[in-house]
Amino acid sequence: MVFYISLTSWGQNQQCKVSTFEGEVSYGQTYRHAINRNLELVLDPLPSGWLLRVLPIGKPRPQLDYAELATPPYQSVTPLAVSTDFSFRAQDAIAWNPRNFHFVAASDAFNRLMMAYNNYIGAQDSVSRRSAEGRLTSLVQQTQSGELRILDARIVAGTADQAGLAAMVASHLSETAHSVVATHGEPISPLGRITWFRFRISLWLPEKDTGNTVFCR
Repeated sequence: MVFYISLTSWGQNQQCKVSTFEGEVSYGQTYRHAINRNLELVLDPLPSGWLLRVLPIGKPRPQLDYAELATPPYQSVTPLAVSTDFSFRAQDAIAWNPRNFHFVAASDAFNRLMMAYNNYIGAQDSVSRRSAEGRLTSLVQQTQSGELRILDARIVAGTADQAGLAAMVASHLSETAHSVVATHGEPISPLGRITWFRFRISLWLPEKDTGNTVFCR
């Protein structure tokens, strides 16, 4: 079963609001929630867990989605992955809580960010790379903010020692409600598995869905 509760409250900027919704997702399941008339937040199932994405509604999936592009580092440990990737055990993944991320809420901002990213990865020398990196960093700093908070979880705990990268961010296991489920005779993997979790997501959004870029923190 998947459900959500939508709430809205005002932020400090009168052009902005905080949209908050709650839901739950089981292993292998997809969760979707419309952000505005053009975008939706998706918890995309992976063999290792889920990846939080922000995607255009009714359009082809871009090379990098609207959250992935706005939440560096790229191809590395990311708050968008509620998963056992990068040697995170299941208990480490839910102990990274809450998770802060960024996203773009308008196509014009996404196109500018995508162009800056392509210029950065395509730079041929150190000077142009530094310039492209500065432009990319500046645009990322202007993106919208989001928070994912895990409210409860069920896990098959991993047996491996905690990895160094996990230890840097996964510090709230004792404060995250969770239960360890039985494997019914199945072998327990070193990293374990998240079988279900319930969450609250907050997004700082423009108050009016005009299609123009308004930056909310």
